[in-house]
Amino acid sequence: MQHPHEIALLLARWQFAFTIGVHIVFPAFSIGLAVYLAVLEGIWLKTKQQVYLTLYRYWVKAFSLVFGMGVVSGVVMAYEFGTNWSGFSMKAGPITGVLLSYEVLTAFFLEAGFLGIMLFGMNKVGKKLHYVATCTVALGTLISATWILSSNSWMQTPQGYKIDPVTGRFLPEDWLAIIFNPSFPYRLVHMGLSAFLSVAFAVGAVGAWHLLKSKKTEQSDNHPARVMFSMALWMITFVAPLQLIVGDMHGLNTLKYQPAKIAALEGDWETESRAPEILFGIPDMKEERTKYAIKIPYAGSLILTHSLDGKVPGLKDFPANERAPSPIVFFSFRIMVALGCLMILVGFGSLWLRWRKKLYKSSFFLKLVLCMAPAGFVAMLCGWVTTEVGRQPWTVYGQLRTADSASPVLASSLTFSLILFVIIYCFVFGTGFVFLLRMLRVSPETPNNQDGKVRIGMQPHKVDSSK
Repeated sequence: MQHPHEIALLLARWQFAFTIGVHIVFPAFSIGLAVYLAVLEGIWLKTKQQVYLTLYRYWVKAFSLVFGMGVVSGVVMAYEFGTNWSGFSMKAGPITGVLLSYEVLTAFFLEAGFLGIMLFGMNKVGKKLHYVATCTVALGTLISATWILSSNSWMQTPQGYKIDPVTGRFLPEDWLAIIFNPSFPYRLVHMGLSAFLSVAFAVGAVGAWHLLKSKKTEQSDNHPARVMFSMALWMITFVAPLQLIVGDMHGLNTLKYQPAKIAALEGDWETESRAPEILFGIPDMKEERTKYAIKIPYAGSLILTHSLDGKVPGLKDFPANERAPSPIVFFSFRIMVALGCLMILVGFGSLWLRWRKKLYKSSFFLKLVLCMAPAGFVAMLCGWVTTEVGRQPWTVYGQLRTADSASPVLASSLTFSLILFVIIYCFVFGTGFVFLLRMLRVSPETPNNQDGKVRIGMQPHKVDSSK
């Protein structure tokens, strides 16, 4: 039977996992969509082709909704640091608190200052200044991700600090070492590409939906849908293989600084050279072995170390109380990799169909892209699970345990708040998601107005005075 403190700790972890799992989708959507909007408006200003303005007006409404939900869901986690994780806030606050404050002072104010111009100012400030606002908002989303990932990466690979011997607090000594810690560059690029891929599949799926709808109703070819579908597939074609390369580099970095995480996600128990790659199996933490393992000889060493003779760590090298739960990260990592490989196949498949001039005509491919709509977000969440669960039992890797980071909150209180969060989140963000889907179901038709003015958002109803 578990101790009440262990139950409370587990509930606190589940609550934070739930809230951040919901939240992380919105910033990723905002990052990718903001950059996409900047590209669309830039092409429109350059080419003067109406279709790009049409797509901009279509997706900027979705961006405003997603951005708003991201802000709301993000506020909750700030309170959780104080209520559920006061031990972490007290000890790591001198570093993580400062980094999160930089995110507010730079990115959030930057986004808030130009978001209104981006959404409502095109007819008021001029086309070029409006484009500056769009680019500034896109830059703000990237800066926000930079500070957040710097903070999280420091927790994974902490450097540039000393620990106060009396209070146990982490005190900064070298801010450059803290910000640009060893895993930060890899995580930043990996997460950025993940956001671009997630949005590319979402945009591609919306384009596929409208193209299938046009074919079914025998309507026009829907040129805006074709353009968004084509742009999304180009992004997928180039970014998906690049993400695989960045992921490999990230893996090498993790092997160097977090070998226990590598052992857990690989399901390896014994340290060995010429290690096999376990494609499938069921890691058993009690028996200390991976059951029903399907292996590829030598592939583990080759993938992880780029050498057939490379040494791969095993979980038995680490004390039992310092091992991450291998079953969770083992499967989350494989789901992420499998989806990544499928994304690459989709990109190559689009090249084949382009060459045969059937990109918009293949019903099978259109349906495949439609089904892949959530693939980027699912892969991103699986990657997040692999990263965060693989760090356990630490919040600051090797220095501060998760059990020492939690607040002394009763399990009953955590149970009540967790249930309440689930209910409220399902209602609020479920409603927002349904509204987003209804918004995207409407075809991005080219506007009929020919007066040259750009109108974004709701327009006042014109009344016919002759009636």
